[in-house]
Amino acid sequence: MENNLVTTAYIAASALFILSLAGLSQPESAKRGNLLGMVGMAVAFIATAAISQGYPIQLGSIGLGVMVGALAASRVAMTDMPEMVALLNSFVGLAAVLVGFAEYLQPSAALVGADVIIHRVEIFVGVFIGIVTFTGSMVAVAKLRGWVPSRAVLLPARHVITLGMLGAIAVLGAPFLTATGTTPLMALGAMTAIAASFGIVIVLAIGGADMAVVISLLNSYSGLASAAAGFMLNNDLLIITGALVGSSGAILSYIMCKGMNRSFINVVLGGFGETASGAGQAAALEGSATSTTTGEVVDLLANAQSVVIVPGYGMAVAQAQHAVAEITRMLRAQGKQVRFGIHPVAGRMPGHMNVLLAEANVPYDIVLEMDEINDDLAATDVVLVVGANDTVNPSAKNDPTSPIAGMPVMEVWEAGTVVVLKRSLSSGYAGVENPLFFNDNTLMFFGDAKTNVNGILAQLSTAKTTAAAALSAA
Repeated sequence: MENNLVTTAYIAASALFILSLAGLSQPESAKRGNLLGMVGMAVAFIATAAISQGYPIQLGSIGLGVMVGALAASRVAMTDMPEMVALLNSFVGLAAVLVGFAEYLQPSAALVGADVIIHRVEIFVGVFIGIVTFTGSMVAVAKLRGWVPSRAVLLPARHVITLGMLGAIAVLGAPFLTATGTTPLMALGAMTAIAASFGIVIVLAIGGADMAVVISLLNSYSGLASAAAGFMLNNDLLIITGALVGSSGAILSYIMCKGMNRSFINVVLGGFGETASGAGQAAALEGSATSTTTGEVVDLLANAQSVVIVPGYGMAVAQAQHAVAEITRMLRAQGKQVRFGIHPVAGRMPGHMNVLLAEANVPYDIVLEMDEINDDLAATDVVLVVGANDTVNPSAKNDPTSPIAGMPVMEVWEAGTVVVLKRSLSSGYAGVENPLFFNDNTLMFFGDAKTNVNGILAQLSTAKTTAAAALSAA
């Protein structure tokens, strides 16, 4: 009877996870999707605890995890969310590694004959996926935090090295599966060390422009690691959950790669933005940038009928989304058309900009994807680029020698006037110079994005008050 209840609970949890993913597919239902996922996880915890032993240890570990998770989630800023996601991915990978070693040293079930070989295959594959996820995610965290260069770090003959690592891992599989005594454990340990190095090398070789894809891809790997742990532990719910995470992460990575006009293989091989990868030197930038002031930007917005705002990671760093949202409400109240254009890889993780705008209560219906708004930019009076760089770089479209040539971008230069809010003329996270800054119809609004946006908001508010007072006096 107990097993039937557990099975029923696992089915219910699986259904809730599926509904959670469905809810997360649309901004309007994302909160409900998160709630369903939380309920599903609670059901899974309770059901698993019911068939396990050692309740004090379970309660202690779950309580500690809840406390650490709640504390981290409450303190982490949205700008640090990519690092947190990568770190959580690494925890899942490490858990799969620990489960694998534990299952080898003390199997959870008595096995004989071919079942022993099958179980060892599950352990070997699970530990491999887990350790690659762990070390790869830790390198991703280091890149996002600036502890290691965000650019692609290419080792000499890296493809030969990685192929050699994979070959050594395959060779170590034979003694692990067939040998007796301490040899299998030594082979598993050696494979873990080599696979850990493999994870470091492949993520080091991936450049900054691909980090959003890498986070999504590592999330997929963490799902595969969970599924592998499920096979090792003979836990159906872990297998289902891991498959859901793995497949959804892979689909999201594919969508993002398509949005960048790149392939999975191209991303994983790395070297993006390096001339060593086959791209030539980008064309030299010519001309001078034209700076602007708060008053000029306010005048442009006052005379515009259509405005598109293109946010980037700089907006997240400056925490300027609330002031941007207030400007949007003010302009819309004046009858102006205001919309947002979101590049698929804007920010450092999938959906980063969408979450920031939702946090600031920007209506979902005016937040459009790149493909939905690019064709309208030519008929737009003013485009405000708030902290974006690589995603609005015209060299991706116009310069075949550019390292980012072929990557779809927001074609903001087609608008009547482009105002770029940025601290300086420095290159973006991909390390590629941006000729947009020197276009005749581009105005550079230098300084902290939040300070400048607040300045625009203050002058718009003053102008509104003055106009209202004049109207009242008349």
